[in-house]
Amino acid sequence: MNTFNIALIGCGTVGGGVVKILSEMNHTLNERAGRAVKISRIVELNPENAIKRFGIQKEAFCGGGKKLTVDEANSYISDILNDTGIDLVVETVGGTGDFVFNLCVNVCKSGKHLVSANKALLAERGKAIFNAAEENNVSVGFEAAVCGAIPIIKTIRESFTGDEIVSVSGILNGTSNYILSRMIDENLSFEQALTFAQEAGYAEADPTLDISGGDAAHKLIILMKLIFGIDVTMEELKYQGIQSISKTDMDYAREINARFKLICFARHDGDFIYGGVCPMMVKDENVLSGVNGATNAIRVINKYSGKHILIGAGAGSSETASSIVADILFIARYNDRMNRTLPNGKLKFKGLKDYTLPYVITFETEDRPGITGLVTTEIGRQNINIYTVTHNRHVSDKALFSIETQASTLKQINAAISEIKTKGILKCEPVVYPILY
Repeated sequence: MNTFNIALIGCGTVGGGVVKILSEMNHTLNERAGRAVKISRIVELNPENAIKRFGIQKEAFCGGGKKLTVDEANSYISDILNDTGIDLVVETVGGTGDFVFNLCVNVCKSGKHLVSANKALLAERGKAIFNAAEENNVSVGFEAAVCGAIPIIKTIRESFTGDEIVSVSGILNGTSNYILSRMIDENLSFEQALTFAQEAGYAEADPTLDISGGDAAHKLIILMKLIFGIDVTMEELKYQGIQSISKTDMDYAREINARFKLICFARHDGDFIYGGVCPMMVKDENVLSGVNGATNAIRVINKYSGKHILIGAGAGSSETASSIVADILFIARYNDRMNRTLPNGKLKFKGLKDYTLPYVITFETEDRPGITGLVTTEIGRQNINIYTVTHNRHVSDKALFSIETQASTLKQINAAISEIKTKGILKCEPVVYPILY
């Protein structure tokens, strides 16, 4: 049995998990790969934590387990790139800077396969990496970059190749989902739920990337590239986080039998791909509404085979590492380029503001007779059909109520709000959220 040699650059939480799985399942994984899969070299600046946490032998590390200077690490990486005996490099360094970008490009240029969980890098600078892989006839495995242990990348690449994906929507950030679940189930404020998420280890000390929708946006960009063959930048993809969701918003969602979720949404309609990331009120009949905690879930709707739901862990050392190992084994066994969607020059990208969705608009107005009628009249003048209007909640001299519309564009919604503002009845800016059935 010949050997498939791997170099690991970075051995933190995820990298250590890769080594652990490959070690504990060595015999089984070798049989699945059809050859011996071996980690030949590990480059890590501070290997002490990995040695203690994962029980990795010191001798497995370049430098024999001692701390490395940046220059020493770069020298070892250069040796790896020049070593024709290394078949694949796993990158778990993270970040989007020039160092990790150049590392990934140079791995491909050296004729070695690349496996990475680096969603931010692939979303923001992946085009050059994929081009380098294409030019040098090597694979880029990135299953772990989107939803950890959920095999969404392989499902799209392999299982759905005989169908046409019409839309994808999902909960792609476990931290936000955990926070929203605590807010809904325990009637907590956002700030309270965020504190619990940090205490439980789901949210970082600086949770900005998760709660702002940025992390989810990176994943959606990768999926849109894979499914529809379009390149979308973070600037083009409008994303909104969950920081502004209040207990009142949660109450109105309950009234229409829905739950708040941070949703990644993309749909092919005619010559356009409509996409975005934002909080949505997800109706109870949609499976995504019942996905709680730090769990991720993706709903794919195909032209011929209909709806498909994938649910599972979206992060964690073992979960993410298992997807990296799956990529390693696939490449080791088949040793060729995995299919990827070719660029589609005909399709154009548009944000969700141009797509028709039902909305909930919450108003805070003066408390006097006829207010609800005035508001609904202006909404109707924008050719927006109204589905339901909630009962007024009277707080001091204010009236609070929400209106559930049928499908319309955000442009229509904003036009109606602009007209309502001219009446001088609003106490504050109306709150608008789309609904997902």
